[in-house]
Amino acid sequence: MSLLRAIILFALLWLVYQLGRFCFGLISIRSRFRRMQKDGLPMPPHHPLFGHLFIVGKIMSRLPSDVHGHVLPRQILKSYPDLGPIFYVDTWPFGPPMLVVTSAHAANQFTVAHSLPKFATMRQYMQPMTGGMDLPTLEGREWKMWRTVFNPGFSSSHLMTMVPQVVKDVLTFAEILEQRAASAQVFSLDPLTINLTLDIIGRVTLDLVFNAQKQPNSFTSTLRSQIRWLLFGNEANLFQRWHPLRPIMTFWNSRQMLAFVGKEMDKRFLRNVSHSDPLAQARSKTIIDLALDKYLSERKGNVGDETTMDATFKDAAICQIRTFLFAGHDTSSSTLCYCYHLLSLHTEIRDAVIKEHNSVLGPEIGQAALLLSEKPHLLNQLPYTSAIIKETLRLYPAASSTRQGEPGFNIVSPDGRLYPTDGLLIWSNHFAIHRNPDSWPRPNEFLPQRWLAEKNNELHNTDKGAWRAFEHGPRNCIGQELSILELKLVLAITLRRFNVDSAYDEYDRVRARKSPKTVDGDRAYQILAGAAHPNDGFPCKVTLRA
Repeated sequence: MSLLRAIILFALLWLVYQLGRFCFGLISIRSRFRRMQKDGLPMPPHHPLFGHLFIVGKIMSRLPSDVHGHVLPRQILKSYPDLGPIFYVDTWPFGPPMLVVTSAHAANQFTVAHSLPKFATMRQYMQPMTGGMDLPTLEGREWKMWRTVFNPGFSSSHLMTMVPQVVKDVLTFAEILEQRAASAQVFSLDPLTINLTLDIIGRVTLDLVFNAQKQPNSFTSTLRSQIRWLLFGNEANLFQRWHPLRPIMTFWNSRQMLAFVGKEMDKRFLRNVSHSDPLAQARSKTIIDLALDKYLSERKGNVGDETTMDATFKDAAICQIRTFLFAGHDTSSSTLCYCYHLLSLHTEIRDAVIKEHNSVLGPEIGQAALLLSEKPHLLNQLPYTSAIIKETLRLYPAASSTRQGEPGFNIVSPDGRLYPTDGLLIWSNHFAIHRNPDSWPRPNEFLPQRWLAEKNNELHNTDKGAWRAFEHGPRNCIGQELSILELKLVLAITLRRFNVDSAYDEYDRVRARKSPKTVDGDRAYQILAGAAHPNDGFPCKVTLRA
């Protein structure tokens, strides 16, 4: 009986402690926002008890329930247009107190001029996927060292040597599109582009043939399962936040990925040390090969077993490879869907880019893959294709950037106003920055020609850092060259063979829903599924071009 009383007493004390922490946090944060509001710092009307929870809840209730949260700042600005491009939001305890930035001028201050550290929830989000020592969340000397190790593998010159291998996976994708065209049925494209980009990143990173497009693959299935369990810890759905199976599933998936990547790392290391695979030596080196080359060159002359990989290097390298396999497929797969979507809505632009492909790649459509394998530099002669990809990423960025505020660091607006950042999440909201009319003429229109506009053209953009699809500054995305390259390659091989057209109307006739299904009239709004992906998997129909 005494043990039971002790347990009950401990539970009561724990509850009192947690209640005290909650009340202290509530009073501290609400009081701080009330003071900031009194000082004239911009924010929506702030309630002394509920902060901005009611305002945010009201705005989100008008949107689809599954919409990506990065649409929120623009919706707040629509309701409160006088806030300006920098404002504060208090949704504690469902989210950390934050400073929202929707202008390039402000974003450059904490990503380029003074690169602030990543916010802590980013590490929490990435850890189950990567193991914790990943480039997106490392800081200081560790980040710089690993970025230096892997930079050569992501250089544009090296990636060009990988094109012949990538073409193989793109041709498989084209075969699947041909089968879908024959069926004449509506289907979700997003799962197919995910499998395509998984196959590509497997080849480029580890020289692996996942063949995820043709058959189930245990590793890629585990990786996709892990994405479904990731969360930032501030989700409004409490069951989602504290799902009892999450710790079990994330542990199991992480263990499986660790074992798989570790085994492949050991294989690649032994091959590089012994030079035992002449076929691998003849092919272009993968990203991990180049990293191992650098590691082995630096280890030369050191005392130790040359056939054994240093445990510290191996653990950190595995984390990076897991990061590349995750991030290296997720953004590109989503962007490819949106390229097809926007081109189906603007057929005159689709016709124009096909004309470019005919001009550069020749009229023999069936020879494009072979030609690009032999002359990958031709991809650099497709400026309009590049413009379409950039414009797609402007309208549908795959992610934003969150940084940790610092004591004494203020963001300064053009009029000289200071915005304190200490203790706040600073949200560089790319979705809003990319549609800011101060940076982008006709911001909501799909206009690839803006990327080719001369200085005297109204569409010419002079706002440095206004396009942040891969972020700016030293912490920009290491894989941006790979992403652009594979997107250009897929479009160059498929656009002249297939029309991939959005089929949301037909999809909705079969699957009626009561909740809102558009964001500012856009039926292809983004949802959070790792990166930002098209909702409902992007239903579409494929037809063969005449």
